Amino acid sequence: MKTHLDCEYGIVLNNPAFTRYVVEYGEISTYPAGYKENAGIFCHNNPWIIIGETMLGRGDQAWEYYKKICPSYLEDISDLHKTEPYVYAQMISGKDAYKPGEAKNSWLTGTAAWNFYAVSRYILGVRPQYDGLLVDPCIPKGWKGFKVIRKFRGATFIIKVANPHSVNKGVAQISVDGKLLETNLIPVMPEGVYNVDVVLG
Repeated sequence: MKTHLDCEYGIVLNNPAFTRYVVEYGEISTYPAGYKENAGIFCHNNPWIIIGETMLGRGDQAWEYYKKICPSYLEDISDLHKTEPYVYAQMISGKDAYKPGEAKNSWLTGTAAWNFYAVSRYILGVRPQYDGLLVDPCIPKGWKGFKVIRKFRGATFIIKVANPHSVNKGVAQISVDGKLLETNLIPVMPEGVYNVDVVLG
């Protein structure tokens, strides 16, 4: 994936691009090379790769992929990108395109929802489970920590994560209101506000 599909502006769907129409392939071969389904960067499936990287413990790689399609990080190339600087695009032209990096179809995508899901549940690592709230971050090594406020089944959790050893992943210790837990799954709690301290290591 890194060798064949990653590029400066995101992760393309396929590579190399089709350069002629093939009736058996259908729509994918009707688009110009590097656009849409034909080796374009479809932003709403890039978060699936980000999730995969976190599951492998590669927080730096996950964050790198996220920054390539996140509007907040694209201001320096806004003349190329061309879409609004505060909204995700459905598609960015890929490395085989006439103009790589140009975005298309803002507001017409599931990208924002998928990125929220990838960042909140897999990079920040706060995931609801049947038996409680799992805290399993996978972040860049350079992050010293972060804070999340998460409401879950009537309770509010103020989660502070510290990364004193500069790791990508691995919960060394977790406590709720000062009480150490044996696992990184916070059990379902009654309504109220709880302070959660997490140390990675």
